[in-house]
Amino acid sequence: MNNNIEVIQELYRAFREKDYEAFLKICTEDIEWVQNQGFPGGTTYQGASEVIKGVFKANDNNWENFAYHIEEFLDAGHSIVVIGKYSGRYRVTGKSMSAAATHIYDLRDGKVCRFRMFADTKTIWDAIL
Repeated sequence: MNNNIEVIQELYRAFREKDYEAFLKICTEDIEWVQNQGFPGGTTYQGASEVIKGVFKANDNNWENFAYHIEEFLDAGHSIVVIGKYSGRYRVTGKSMSAAATHIYDLRDGKVCRFRMFADTKTIWDAIL
């Protein structure tokens, strides 16, 4: 991959296709994955394996058709900002949601070392409750 945006595009491909081996290669071993306060299950995960288990697999268990729809990539040097929105249907309630969200990725030596998420949590909780 030639630049940081391509790394992040590959990360989203790995997420969509549940290619966890690719995700592990894209991230540093000590990645910090920060979900904003108020996000359902929001916490900080340490390590790519914990992200796979606590974020990706949890989303698959709780949501039907969970997705992040990218609207724009912004290159900020060692950081990439991704603007978009989440969508999905909560399995327990059957309610759908659409929530604006921004992701910020920090990269070190061509690998993701930190993720920070900022999302409209109200629309997500409305689907859960």
